[in-house]
Amino acid sequence: MRYTIVLCLAACACLPAQVRFSRDEITVNVDGKPFTTFHYGADRGKPFLAPLRSASGKIVTRHFPMEEVAGESRDHVHHTGLWFSYDDVNGTKFWENDPSYTKPNMGKIVVRKAEYKDGDRSGTLTATMDWRDTAGKTLLVEDRKMVFDSDPKVRSIDFEITLTAAVDVTLGDTKEGAFAIRLADNFTEKKGAKMVDADGRATMANIWGKRSNWVDYTAEVEGERLGVAIFDHPQNPRHPTYWHARDYGLFALNPFGRNAFDPTQEESQWKLPAGQKLVFRWKVVIHPGDAETGHVADLYKQYAAQK
Repeated sequence: MRYTIVLCLAACACLPAQVRFSRDEITVNVDGKPFTTFHYGADRGKPFLAPLRSASGKIVTRHFPMEEVAGESRDHVHHTGLWFSYDDVNGTKFWENDPSYTKPNMGKIVVRKAEYKDGDRSGTLTATMDWRDTAGKTLLVEDRKMVFDSDPKVRSIDFEITLTAAVDVTLGDTKEGAFAIRLADNFTEKKGAKMVDADGRATMANIWGKRSNWVDYTAEVEGERLGVAIFDHPQNPRHPTYWHARDYGLFALNPFGRNAFDPTQEESQWKLPAGQKLVFRWKVVIHPGDAETGHVADLYKQYAAQK
């Protein structure tokens, strides 16, 4: 597969027709076809990838709030495509932080640098960003590496995220986080979608607030059965992670919360002294949904074996 990842700071009249350019976007194409776009403009509360597409070109993320589509849900304006943030960093909210909100203590995640590298089999996008509180003070510096890989039937993104404390930081205990996708409405349980985890549990009632290696949603999208899975790498802190997986389309994992998911557990106050780092690795896989759960399990085994 040929990958094209494009960053442009100004428009150009001689650009290829299939590539969109903007001051605050990086467009990812796979073999000449659009896959996703990395949005990180100054008017955003946090950067995000949207939309995400299957190998067949079908969109698996919700359009709202980036665009309004008749009949689509319009709740949770801060649910934007695929993103990573958390709602209690020294008391600052980076999850429920859409610029349209008037909530107190809202922070902002600002991209300082973004770079890309094309490749014949994969493409890599890296970004450095500051997690800034309401006064503009940087609490965390995030270095994110995203590797876009594919085969004719599967689209996937490998994430490696390094958080460095710019000051002494405490990550509080809340369910509002952290690595997340807002899936299209087809992936809601009320529309017949199915949610399963690595331990054989099914439905939100049995998966939400539980710990597991992975969770997978499957649904019918424009006549095709498709699946979206998120993998938690076994080398991650607090693996296996808790899942903030909802039946209305929010698909998230949360390594920071604990008591928020399981009241029998002690409240988590994850302290990160200035200069200390946390490294997380996650993988998103968009696959043919007619594959058995065993196929997703095999893909996870391959991922978990990577050092």
